[in-house]
Amino acid sequence: MRKELFYTITDEGRDKGKMFKITEAPAVQADRWGIRAMLALNKNGVAIPDEIMRMGLIGIIAVGIHKLRGVAWEDLEPLLDDMMGCVMFVPTPTQPNVIRKVMGEDIEEVATLAILRKEVLQLHVGFTPPADRSTSQTSADASEQQPTTPTSPPPSAPSSGPNSQR
Repeated sequence: MRKELFYTITDEGRDKGKMFKITEAPAVQADRWGIRAMLALNKNGVAIPDEIMRMGLIGIIAVGIHKLRGVAWEDLEPLLDDMMGCVMFVPTPTQPNVIRKVMGEDIEEVATLAILRKEVLQLHVGFTPPADRSTSQTSADASEQQPTTPTSPPPSAPSSGPNSQR
C-alpha cells in the first residue's frame, strides 16, 4: 500500500487551516520522475556522477533539490506538475475522507506550493533535510517514518520540538 499523509497548513496567510492529502506515487513513476529531474539538471549544466544518476529520486535529494533552480522552465514545469499530481485538496478538514483534485484558488499562497512539494518529496524518500520542519500527520505506521538511508543520523530521543508531531 502506498504511503499517504494529511497536511494542514499552519503558516499565517490565506491558506492557514487548509488541509491536503498527499499520496505516494507508484515506485516506477517516482523513479522516472527522479531520473527526469536529474537529466534536466545535467542538461542545464549540473554535473551528476553516474552513481548518483542511477539513484533516481534519492539521487535528486543527494544532489540537492535546490539545484533545480537552474533548470530551464520547459524542463522544470512538467516535473512540478507531476509533484502536484500527488496532492489532493480536503475542502472540509473535519471530513478528511472527502477529497478532490487541487483546483483554481484552493492554494492562495506561493509558500504553500513550496511546502506541499517538500512534503511530496519527503513522503517519497522517507526523510526531511535537517533544516526543514513539518506539521503533517501520516496515516502510515510510525515505524515506516524512520529514516531508511545510511546517511541519516540515528534516531534521537523524542522531543517537544516542531518535528515531534511526525
